[in-house]
Amino acid sequence: KEAVNSEIYIDKSMLIAFTNKNARTLQKNICVSRPRRFGKSMAADMLAAYYGKGCDSSELFESLKIAQCESYQKHLNQYHVIALNMQDFFSVTKSVEELVAYIQETVLCELKETYPDSIPEHERFLSFALAKLFSKTGQGIVFIIDEWDCILREKQYALEEHKLYLDFLRNLLKDKAYVSLCYMTG
Repeated sequence: KEAVNSEIYIDKSMLIAFTNKNARTLQKNICVSRPRRFGKSMAADMLAAYYGKGCDSSELFESLKIAQCESYQKHLNQYHVIALNMQDFFSVTKSVEELVAYIQETVLCELKETYPDSIPEHERFLSFALAKLFSKTGQGIVFIIDEWDCILREKQYALEEHKLYLDFLRNLLKDKAYVSLCYMTG
């Protein structure tokens, strides 16, 4: 809402038409790499607001170009959204191992609070919890991962940590039925 109400807002909502076209297909994993200051984070926030079922965001989008597209209503506020800014997690942890553990703990805690009937209290692994949520609700998850590559930039020579981080992302996202869309920036 803050971005749309800003004086310098530029309507980039047609990105949603592209992501809608790729949702629930083999092309559902999208990675956007552009130079700094090109609006990657703003686009990620827009997608989270559009897809997230946590609120009705139709008022934000009704005057934008996307509202004229055929797929607009079909996907609006229809998904569980997990939005992660990896730079935020990275800035408060000392290692990639701690970062991965913190993400799992934080997201699992929120999922258990939001969906207590779908995710058992004893579940320790995020990917298993998401699979259980999907099997009980039938609703897919949209991942918005901003600054996904910050670990690779900040720890350029830490190959073991790179491997740990990439294994975490692979386990979370690759070939998972619960992933309806994954949009990563970096």
